[in-house]
Amino acid sequence: MKIIDQNVVIDGIDKTILNFLMEDAKRPILEIAKNIGITGAAVHQRLRKLEKSGLIEGSRLIIDPRLLGYKTMAFVGVYLDKAVSNPLAVNKLKEIPEVIECHYTTGNWSIFVKVLCRDNEHLMKVLNKNIQGIEGVSRTETFISLNQQISRQIKI
Repeated sequence: MKIIDQNVVIDGIDKTILNFLMEDAKRPILEIAKNIGITGAAVHQRLRKLEKSGLIEGSRLIIDPRLLGYKTMAFVGVYLDKAVSNPLAVNKLKEIPEVIECHYTTGNWSIFVKVLCRDNEHLMKVLNKNIQGIEGVSRTETFISLNQQISRQIKI
């Protein structure tokens, strides 16, 4: 691994290690090492370097929210009355647990958020009571996701 012009450049061994872990973050280091033909210590060292470089942000446990009753996913374009309202609006959005992503965007909206709710009625309450009640929000535009068809990370 090298850093060139603020970009991390990885070699084939790093790619193989990352691909194994992206497929299953619980895969044992020794199993990866055996598949690659290097020692477990070498895999650990490479992973530490990749973490230190910032390429690896950590590992996460992914739950299926549908099994907890969250069946409505929506994307909400948030229009702000002024660009200066952005920091305050984002801080208020952070307080809404149903908001699971927030992006500052170009285009029609000032902010684009991903919301996860139990059902359409719950979504309506989050929109009307929480998001549209934020100072600086002039209006919203909502798109309900019927089915997430692709979920993946960038290919390395």
